[in-house]
Amino acid sequence: MGRQMRVPGAVLAAVLLLAVAGCSGAGSGSGADPGDDPKPGGAAPATSPAPADGKPPSGDVLPGMVGVSVARTQLAALKVAPPGTMSGYSRDKFTHWAEQGDKCDTREVILQRDGANVTRDAQCKAVSGTWKSLYDEVVVTEASKMDIDHMVPLAEGWRSGAAGWDAAKRKAFANDLTRPQLLAVTASSNRSKGDQSPDQWQPPSKAAWCQYGRAWTTVKSAYGLTVTDPEKKMLSTMLDACAA
Repeated sequence: MGRQMRVPGAVLAAVLLLAVAGCSGAGSGSGADPGDDPKPGGAAPATSPAPADGKPPSGDVLPGMVGVSVARTQLAALKVAPPGTMSGYSRDKFTHWAEQGDKCDTREVILQRDGANVTRDAQCKAVSGTWKSLYDEVVVTEASKMDIDHMVPLAEGWRSGAAGWDAAKRKAFANDLTRPQLLAVTASSNRSKGDQSPDQWQPPSKAAWCQYGRAWTTVKSAYGLTVTDPEKKMLSTMLDACAA
């Protein structure tokens, strides 16, 4: 064994004092109080929770939107078929507006989501707020002048596959809050659209074409609905607007 060295007691005490002082001063150069320390990792999470107001997190007006490249892939996969008949169709076969809790139905949920500074009465009816209609860029301050548009109209859904659905699937289609199927727009633009497909009616504001084309394609893809050839060509034109 090697020869042991004795350390004088005074030297040992000095070393211990220096070690304690160094520990107590660690991090003092940051200028931050202990309570201000950042969370472990020092960076925001990679994903953020959905907004409490239900609004889409991106620049899109509608929820559940996909990028243009995904929309093109969806569009290419849609089955092309002639429109079905309207035999047996009734709006009543698509139960709406469904109750969504707290006395609110689907219409009121969309008015809240799509508006700004919306206030409701005790029955969950919107009594004030401001809405900007995607289709025509008109700003409205009266909820009664807003319609909730089905991106893919119920009758169009019927002609392209929904005639064979059960009641539960039709109800889900008519009250879908997660996909880009429902949108608050001016009553005049909604009624101008009616149940027409994109080859028959386009939003007056061309600034809406990119979102409209992606939304229509996404909804039809999600529900396995068919498209006509003219409809598919117009949707492609609308997707081209995304890059313009």
